[in-house]
Amino acid sequence: MEEEEIGKQPKPRSKKDVASGRLIDTYAAQCEACHKWRVIDNQEEYEDIRSKMLEDPFKCEKKQGLSCEVAADIDYDSTRTWVIDKPGVPKTPTGFKRSLVLRKDYSKMDTYYITPTGKKLRSRNEIASFVEANPEFKNAPLGDFNFTVPKVMEDTLPPDAKIGSPNGTTTATT
Repeated sequence: MEEEEIGKQPKPRSKKDVASGRLIDTYAAQCEACHKWRVIDNQEEYEDIRSKMLEDPFKCEKKQGLSCEVAADIDYDSTRTWVIDKPGVPKTPTGFKRSLVLRKDYSKMDTYYITPTGKKLRSRNEIASFVEANPEFKNAPLGDFNFTVPKVMEDTLPPDAKIGSPNGTTTATT
């Protein structure tokens, strides 16, 4: 199982960013053998691990200089909001960036793809239109654009978080 976590104070990336704490600032994977959490250096490395998780589960030994004997890099606790990403989600095509944003009501995350030209794409139809209009990206496999979102782990939400419910109202978590 792999997870991404939402930090409390990520560095702002632009004026258009959502509220602080709603963007992923740390990537982590859990060792299949010892269940310790290991921080993954960057999004690209994390996506590589996640895309191969079903056929090649993550183990501590995959990170140079680590073994199951070494203390965990990070603990699963409520000092930050964690989200579980589904194993097997394909790597983002070269030149594009997959962006995940936690909604203000903590109900779920939204997935976007940022093109090499900086345009934000919100759906498969937008991606298909972009690729059709920009033939230099025709080799980007459309199946690798995956809008599956990680599950927000309610047991790690801030105590004052209000989670959106399906009918549009919000409820406080305990």
